[in-house]
This record gives sequence, structure tokens and C-alpha cells, in this order.
Amino acid sequence: MGLTYKNILVAVDGSKQAAWAFKKAIEIAKRNDAKLFLTHVIDLRTFASVEAYDRTISERATEFAQELLESYKHDALEAGIKEVDFAIDYGSPKVKIAKDIAKKFDVDLIVCGATGMNAVERFFIGSVSEHIARYAPCDVMIIRTEKDEEVEEDV
Repeated sequence: MGLTYKNILVAVDGSKQAAWAFKKAIEIAKRNDAKLFLTHVIDLRTFASVEAYDRTISERATEFAQELLESYKHDALEAGIKEVDFAIDYGSPKVKIAKDIAKKFDVDLIVCGATGMNAVERFFIGSVSEHIARYAPCDVMIIRTEKDEEVEEDV
């Protein structure tokens, strides 16, 4: 088994942290001449509290994901990555990414952002990256932004 990565997965959600993780994933993919897979998981539980839940909400979420991933795919190809693919999935992001998506694409590295911006997001998003690190079948790289480091120092 070599020390290069062949299939790299980066989880994106429209946040600054995910954009930073994406940049890092591009660098790693270029160095390893690897395929890059992008994913966005739509957590349907976030809509569960909406009164009279209707399909348009999940349709809008799917459209957002599609546009987000198309945009990231375009950027990755522009940056010189030869093979880029993406998947939209539904369910719990931490479970889907660590189990299903990593296996589906035979991923050997998952790259994800470290935290959200506020304490609540940091708790939830932190728990996502922590869960992925614990349960993924491959290496996981958790990317910190400069902003994360500033936040840590304030504590």
C-alpha cells in the first residue's frame, strides 16, 4: 500500500470552513494525481419542525446543493483536477459521509472543515467532523481556518 491518495472526498455545505477544506483538498488531489469527489448531504431532519412540511423545501435544498456542487466541480476542473465527481445525499451528514459515501466512491481520504462560526454550530458541526474521524473507513483530514484559531484563543 502506497502513501498516495487515489480518491479524495470533500464535504461542502456553503460555509467558509467547507470552502477552506475544498481548497486544501484540491492541493492534495493535485499532489497525488487523485480523483476528487464532492458531496453535500441534505439533513431532512432540519425540515421536520416546519409546519405543513412540503416538497418545495427539499426541492430548494436539492437545487442549492446541485448549484453548489456544480460550482465546486467547475472550480476543481479549472484548478487542474482531471477527474471530479459529486453526490447529493439525504440523511444525517455525519453518518452518510463516514459510512455510505466513503464506501460508494472507494475513498481513501475525507477532507472536512473543523467548526461552525457560533457555539451552537461549533457543537453540531464539530460533532460531524468528530464522528467522521471516528467512523470513516479511511484517513480523515480536518481543516482549520485562521478564523478557528482566533476563536480558540479567545476561550
